[in-house]
Amino acid sequence: MNTTLVSAAQSETVSRTPVWFMRQAGRSLPEYRELREGTTMLGACRTPDLVSEITLQPVRRHGVDAAIFFSDIVVPLEAAGVSVEIVPGTGPVIEHPVRTRADLDRLEDLTPDAITDIAESIRRVRAELDAKHPDTALIGFAGAPFTVASYLIEGGPSRNHEKTKAMMLGDPQLFSDLLAKLGRMSATFIDVQVSAGAQAFQLFDSWAGYLSAADYRRFVLPHSAAVFSSLSHHAVPAFHFGVQTGELLTDMASAGCDVVGVDFRVDLADASRRVRPGQALQGNLDPALLFAPWDVLRPRIEEIVRAGLDHPGGHVFNLGHGVLPTTDPAIPGLIVEEVHRVSQQLLSA
Repeated sequence: MNTTLVSAAQSETVSRTPVWFMRQAGRSLPEYRELREGTTMLGACRTPDLVSEITLQPVRRHGVDAAIFFSDIVVPLEAAGVSVEIVPGTGPVIEHPVRTRADLDRLEDLTPDAITDIAESIRRVRAELDAKHPDTALIGFAGAPFTVASYLIEGGPSRNHEKTKAMMLGDPQLFSDLLAKLGRMSATFIDVQVSAGAQAFQLFDSWAGYLSAADYRRFVLPHSAAVFSSLSHHAVPAFHFGVQTGELLTDMASAGCDVVGVDFRVDLADASRRVRPGQALQGNLDPALLFAPWDVLRPRIEEIVRAGLDHPGGHVFNLGHGVLPTTDPAIPGLIVEEVHRVSQQLLSA
């Protein structure tokens, strides 16, 4: 029997709108900060005891309808031998960026044997969810080829992605070969998660919004589509999300996903017209609004719930991006309660 979130993602009838939050634990939960003290991000991501506990913390605190697997989009790179460090306050930093054919040739493929700890972490989370939260789904994830490539090429986070775009236009074959290899890596990372028990997965293309629609279609979409295609045999809902991707939603919806993530800059009614018939939507409350007074926030939540119910496909409530670090940890739980209350009321009317 499907969980509520899986049913909504497959545009099936549900009794309430399901909710989860990107970057659920993030840095907003005090219990997360306490658990992470003295550990590196990548070290935590590769330790099953920590991964399972951090993944489950928001389920216990907020009552969300899905647990998002605790990891990072550069974990597959690290597992494949890339020297990468997640620097606090900066993000992933690559010791040897990939900018030439020789650099690409040195990049190893990711094998399931290199991430047995990931499978073990998934199994541990599923065991507790099945025992204590049977209607809570487990979502796996990976970074999309373009977003991971941008870190590899730039050497770290970038405001303009100038080196990435220079390779994309100046050496399109090298760029395509790099994205193809990273796509296989992302597919392997997700395949291990789903094979171990994840009931859905999300492909994050965080930096796709920095591209024009034409460049996205030509250089990026085929590689994202290849990831979804290679995982289609699992028959679990596939989510696709990017930031500032309103102009790309129609193209992203064509990549082979079941659910299209919508950031907070796009009205859900507009997004509904940009996706394919039968596709579900995810989103899209502005994370910054969680700092507003509750009596102001509540009507915004109801507006999104109503818009989601008006969409012909399913709807999964989420923020339009990740939970911000200084968010009051009580607020996400209140949002979950409100989404459930309003949607149940509207669906039973």
